[in-house]
Amino acid sequence: METDEAQRALPFQLQFDKPLPSQIKIAEWNPEKDLLAMATEDSKILLHRFNWQRLWTVSPGKCITSLCWRPDGKAIAVGLEDGTISLHDVENGKLLRSIKSHTVAVVCLNWEEDGTKNGDDCGNISTYEDRTSRFFPPAPRVPRMPGVVPGDTGFMDESEDSFRELSNSSHQRFNILCSGDKDGSICFSIFGIFPVGKVNIHRFSLSNQPADNCMPCRLLNASICKVALAKDLCHLIVICSGELLEDGVETSKNPISGSDLLGLHCLVLDTSIFWKRKNELHQVAQQASNIEDLTEVIRASLSVMCKQWSDAMYTFHEKFDSLSTLIIDHGLDSTPQEEFLSLLGGARTSPPIHQFLVNSLGEAGLKRVSKVVSGAGKELQIIVLDHLQPAAEIIGFRMGELRGLSKWRARFQGIGLDEPLINNATEKAGMMLIQVERFMRVLSSVLQQFSNFFSWLLKCVKILMSEPSDQLLPFSSELVIIFLKFLYDQDPVKQLLELCEVDHAIEVDVDTMKRVKELVQFGGFLDTGYLQRTLAKEFQQMESCFKEAFQVPFTTISKKILFEDLLPLFPIASSPNSVSLSFPTSISYYKEASEDGTTHQTHEQRLVDYISFRIPDESFSNIRNCIGIMRGFMGDLSGVKKGNTSLEAILLSVPDGYHCVDLCLYKESQIVLLLNESTSSSEISGNACMMIVQASDLPFASISRSTSLNDWDLHELKDFVMYLEMENEKVRNIPHSVVAPLAVSASRGLACVFAARKRALVYILEEDEDEVSDME
Repeated sequence: METDEAQRALPFQLQFDKPLPSQIKIAEWNPEKDLLAMATEDSKILLHRFNWQRLWTVSPGKCITSLCWRPDGKAIAVGLEDGTISLHDVENGKLLRSIKSHTVAVVCLNWEEDGTKNGDDCGNISTYEDRTSRFFPPAPRVPRMPGVVPGDTGFMDESEDSFRELSNSSHQRFNILCSGDKDGSICFSIFGIFPVGKVNIHRFSLSNQPADNCMPCRLLNASICKVALAKDLCHLIVICSGELLEDGVETSKNPISGSDLLGLHCLVLDTSIFWKRKNELHQVAQQASNIEDLTEVIRASLSVMCKQWSDAMYTFHEKFDSLSTLIIDHGLDSTPQEEFLSLLGGARTSPPIHQFLVNSLGEAGLKRVSKVVSGAGKELQIIVLDHLQPAAEIIGFRMGELRGLSKWRARFQGIGLDEPLINNATEKAGMMLIQVERFMRVLSSVLQQFSNFFSWLLKCVKILMSEPSDQLLPFSSELVIIFLKFLYDQDPVKQLLELCEVDHAIEVDVDTMKRVKELVQFGGFLDTGYLQRTLAKEFQQMESCFKEAFQVPFTTISKKILFEDLLPLFPIASSPNSVSLSFPTSISYYKEASEDGTTHQTHEQRLVDYISFRIPDESFSNIRNCIGIMRGFMGDLSGVKKGNTSLEAILLSVPDGYHCVDLCLYKESQIVLLLNESTSSSEISGNACMMIVQASDLPFASISRSTSLNDWDLHELKDFVMYLEMENEKVRNIPHSVVAPLAVSASRGLACVFAARKRALVYILEEDEDEVSDME
């Protein structure tokens, strides 16, 4: 730690220099709090405060490939090597949601929220009220499996407040999570939990010119390196690696194919559908994501109920199956049901039934089995009343809300809310409620018959053991007969709960089916076969209808995400899949004054994109040890169509004796560079530095867009190189050799640098004593 005098003389204040248990490969500052999330080489997520106090550690069990905070800083998205994106609570690291959006590693994430309030086309501010809370209590949570201690599963077992925070508070402002994988796919999820679109850049026909003489191309073997959604949600900038190929031409016959086409490219996608239809998407996503949450509650409820009832029936059969063995051992040709019926009819007790009741089962054993079955039945009733039924009721209400929206075709048909599919899904939600009510009736009847059977058996045991039985509960002989005939070796409760590979239709008499078909004529539903389905089958069909209905918006939005522009950046010689690891890149958007030429528009704010990247020395023979910065690429398409360009760029030459390890665009159009000092033999000397450059003040030069995509336009900038001088920039020397990543917090003015020898150095980039004291 430097002295106070040295710190005042240096541009950045070193706050901490701490050891690390493992090397860090990814690091991201929380956008709202002084928290730093880090992914280690051994695939653990660490969360530290600004004072370096560790809050929690989480091990997802798979290799971590990307990190990204939700815009409000209350959840963090983690991309994994198997294509899964998991969302974790900032408070304790618990898993909130896991989504399998990709099939390969998720290499980059970007979570952006709408910076404006929702409004209609006339500029009137509009809000969407979720009316569910008016009519229903808080949504039920997932029931816990018996014997599982809270927290054992790694899910939000008890802290349902955090889960509701994910589902509700994020809906206050529309936001989208973008994720890219190493196979060129980009997925979009509203609020990070509702998948709303997917594109693959391999399928785009690419052209940077609208002219007819420009041959469209496509990218082969493309891997996404970085994605950044504009703050107005209208454009997505994508940096990817890949090989350009003329569209419709085989690789072997491609006249422009060659190693010089393998490189890093920048694309702009038109995502204006998110801005144009954000109100509609907001409403659909909120209803659909809550329906999916409640669907998981029903699924878990059925699973827990099935487990508890199966355990109870196992205990029952474990005791009563021994009667069959005793009957065989005594050489009798009868069944247990016949033996019990004979006993009920007053006949002489047979040796096997006497031995079973007095010796094998006994009074204590019978009471224990009765208690287990009765307890399981009560637990099932509690789960239905507290979890399953409320979830089904709220699903029915939310589907009714979506059904109303689907009838507003002018606004919601354009985003894929299909009225017939929503109607069908709404009907299935209603049928699910009917099945829940039928299950409760069946369960109550079964429990009553079990209780009556056990009361009769207990009296028989008392009589056989010559004990008084006057104080026992009365029983019904008729119910005993029904139990022995239909329940002793059958399980209607299990039949309703379990989903079998072979569908077993429930038998329904002809008169009942006839009455159901007559009711259809009065309207309200079309499904006449619901009485023949089990509860588990009904849930399966309901879930299938939901997926089909919600898939249409996903497909519709995916088709409306369009390619706009492409700019080849620089060629590479290595495999395209290694680019994201080899060459640091950064994308950011800044508000700058518009220059439309009119007085009243001069001071208007417009979004300008800045793209920075390190250019490898082997890419161009006349460009060495340089960093490229481009701006205005997002708005360049309209200029290209008019025959001019608004795209500007500049090359920054890294000071002699240094090479760029990582870079990051900072606030107010600044770029932070992390440089390692090297000797002439390229050996690391053990020193490094951090430098901030004001990018908006640099002498940018316009780039003339080539009509051919196989030209690397950046080579034009060989005469527009700005040489960075250590004495002219804000520079802070670092007494360690450093490695990527460089983590910079634009909102808090912090930077974290990682040394090669497992150390973390936290710097304050801005001199603001009040802010520093607040963070501490």
